[in-house]
Amino acid sequence: EEEIPLDIKPAWPPYDHQVKSWHRLSSRDKKPESTIVTTGTGSGKTESFMYPVLDYCYRNLDRPGIKVIILYPMNALATDQAKRLAEAIFEDERIKGKITAGLFLGEGENASSYPKSMGADHIIENRGSIIDSPPDILLTNFKMLDYGLMKSNYQDLWLGNLKDSDLLQYLILDELHTYDG
Repeated sequence: EEEIPLDIKPAWPPYDHQVKSWHRLSSRDKKPESTIVTTGTGSGKTESFMYPVLDYCYRNLDRPGIKVIILYPMNALATDQAKRLAEAIFEDERIKGKITAGLFLGEGENASSYPKSMGADHIIENRGSIIDSPPDILLTNFKMLDYGLMKSNYQDLWLGNLKDSDLLQYLILDELHTYDG
């Protein structure tokens, strides 16, 4: 555990698959390596990527723009994981109020009621706030990512990345599904 190449890491003892993934996914002095984690439900797969991602964002606080994209197959899963991510950020004083995450999904009927800032149990959900001030971590689904890349009204989302082409270091598929169409 002492050799884990992360500054941002949990206070609890990790499982072996988490430590192995942290070594592969660490961006300290190297590019993160492509990694697949397969293990049972509730065994800490999310933490396998969450801590390397938070560590990368922490070490790159001075670089504005999207550093991480996490794709989910279902909005319900994205919403559930957004809460876990918010809690992990809020619990660490080094990143609380410094790292941002945004949930870029369909707007629903009352978009103005969606959070415009980070909280102890939620991330940014207001689409206008996400576009105006792109978060470090973007949680979305494949359809909204497609819209975000193709529609001109979302181009401000990528301004930091256009200025800093090496900024985006992680594309995470949380749960691998096959799609057609």
